[in-house]
Amino acid sequence: MARMGHAVASGCWWAFALSLATLFLPGLQAQVVQVNDTVSGFIGTDVVLHCSFSNPLPMVRITQMTWQKATNGSKQNVAIYNPNMGVSVLAPYRERVTFLRPSFTDGTIRLSHLELEDEGVYICEFATFPTGNRESQLNLTVLAKPTNWMEVTKKILTAKTGQTEKVLVATCISANGKPPSTVSWDTRLKGEAEFQEIRHPNGTVTVISRYRLVPSREAHKQPLACVVNYQLDRFSDSITLNVQYEPEVTIEGFDGNWYLKRMDVKLTCQCDANPPVTHYQWKMLNGTLPSSMDTQNKTLFFKGPVTYSLSGTYICEATNPIGTRSGMVEVNITDKPLGGPGGLAVILGSLVSLAAAVALFMFYRQQQKNNPEMDSDQSDLSTSHKASPVEDRRHEMNHVTSDVQVVDLDNIGLDESEMEQKLPLQTPYYDLAGHDTLTFSQDLFSGLEETDLHYAELDTTTLESSPRTKTTPAPGELVEYAIIQSHSG
Repeated sequence: MARMGHAVASGCWWAFALSLATLFLPGLQAQVVQVNDTVSGFIGTDVVLHCSFSNPLPMVRITQMTWQKATNGSKQNVAIYNPNMGVSVLAPYRERVTFLRPSFTDGTIRLSHLELEDEGVYICEFATFPTGNRESQLNLTVLAKPTNWMEVTKKILTAKTGQTEKVLVATCISANGKPPSTVSWDTRLKGEAEFQEIRHPNGTVTVISRYRLVPSREAHKQPLACVVNYQLDRFSDSITLNVQYEPEVTIEGFDGNWYLKRMDVKLTCQCDANPPVTHYQWKMLNGTLPSSMDTQNKTLFFKGPVTYSLSGTYICEATNPIGTRSGMVEVNITDKPLGGPGGLAVILGSLVSLAAAVALFMFYRQQQKNNPEMDSDQSDLSTSHKASPVEDRRHEMNHVTSDVQVVDLDNIGLDESEMEQKLPLQTPYYDLAGHDTLTFSQDLFSGLEETDLHYAELDTTTLESSPRTKTTPAPGELVEYAIIQSHSG
């Protein structure tokens, strides 16, 4: 009993001493176990779990270093280093765990050939005296690279008229990945993809994607690629679709210019089909093919010159293992070539003539813009009835006085009837000042010369008292009148 009381008293003393040391010795709080927070590695690879102990107090003695794994709320020993007993590794890690530099301050180990079961929380613990145990923990994540591949449907893809149901084309699989992969499709096809994830008990995930579409002629020979992204890795596989479909038929050869007596004409049945066309058949919509025709596979040859008997609707039927489709063309026969060499020459000649006329007109207009005086002179030469400028008329009056008639201004006050009786009948008067050119017919001035037009300047000061204010000239205004006289020789 005495010894027991002494032991209890001794334990209490050490606990009290440790509490006082923690409060008054800062070095005790600096005792730290340093580890990596997170470590990861792929299945089958090696990882290093670092662990070191910082002990600034020489009086503290390390008695043992231990690695443990937390499992379902309890701790399982993995490896132990004891200065007196050496290194000890427990099953199932005995063949896979190695201390790198075992010492009082370094407990780093290597874990080889990772397995999915190795994933979890690992604890690095240092046992010290008299301060007790110090520990830190890290998380180990085990990754699993998936196995990726692409499967192509074994069913033949066939395009059918009116089909709306989507069929399976290909499947993309990324199996047993951890974490799961991302699967996508790279294509221009108008299909749809469905995705499925399968989680396995060991923590891996299998991702499956299926691509479906409605088979069509447009989908034939189109690429379809499966793409898998996992971590920094990328996987891709692709196929080229093989879609079978009925023939798509067009007829070539009729250019709209089949005329009488034309030679060497033919019609050709062009087909887009998968599989290829195995049989062609030519016929006419109303009637049978003329005897002058020769059928050679997909081409229909017309022997001899073209006649009206070749007019009609021609049909080509093409057949492959998927089905039969047809195409047709309406053939019309004309008397003469449309746009033939003769007609073409006429059209070209007309175009050349028109271009020359336009060029000549544009040249003439450009000359008029560049030299307005030349345009005025050419206009004077073209007609002898264009009025001369007023300045030139004063000069001309000196040479034509014999042809000028004088108007008696004393008769201005007479009325019209008296004026007509007193004045003799005169040749009609035409005012030429307001027009650039005369607008009278050529017959009226035939045989006249430019000297037949005479001008006079009259003193109109006495006209101010005339009651005809509407026709009375202003004082000193130049009054023009012309006498057209015929020279008989």
